[in-house]
Amino acid sequence: MPDTRVFVADAGSTDGTAEIARLFRAKFPIEVIPGGLPAVGRNAGARRAATPYVLFLDADVELGDPALLRRAVVTAQRRDLHCVTTNIACSNGQLADNWMYGFNNCVQRTSRWFLPFATGMFMLFDKREFDRLGGFDERALYAEDYLLSKQVARRRFAVIPGCVFTSNRRFQKMGHARIARMFFATALNSGNKKYFLRDQGYWAKEIVPGNTSEV
Repeated sequence: MPDTRVFVADAGSTDGTAEIARLFRAKFPIEVIPGGLPAVGRNAGARRAATPYVLFLDADVELGDPALLRRAVVTAQRRDLHCVTTNIACSNGQLADNWMYGFNNCVQRTSRWFLPFATGMFMLFDKREFDRLGGFDERALYAEDYLLSKQVARRRFAVIPGCVFTSNRRFQKMGHARIARMFFATALNSGNKKYFLRDQGYWAKEIVPGNTSEV
């Protein structure tokens, strides 16, 4: 792990993210790079990667299990997989938060038989396949992770046991009902790519194309 390159895509954060990341340079070769909306930042990091696999994590994700990443890589190698994900849990969540993430986990596991679904909270990708698919669609203003994962062949996708921990910040900001509606709308518009190229209000505090003000 000390040789693992870590890229932090910073989209102009004002909470000291870049400075905090650089404090870990003694343990990891960390580089802070320009970000943007998730697809832009993820692709920017992937372009710098020269390893067989690349792992995408959201900013508020914790790898509570030190063996999780190793299991993911070993599983990908042994089964010749293109994309590996895991379950999501909420470390500081209430009952409703955990119920929502539990539903997300069920959908992920079921998607193995239909149309692979993985969130950007944890996506381990075979780098050659990632490049072949063209990476994340930078035109997407919403669910760029789903747009990419659903292109993966079912037999090359897996959900491994275990979980990563995330926060409930999105639920606090938008509410459970709205998130649930957006989740089902995503499923209903699976074959309608234009839906994901329109602003669905998910990044209300981000600067998006055509909007020069930050709320």
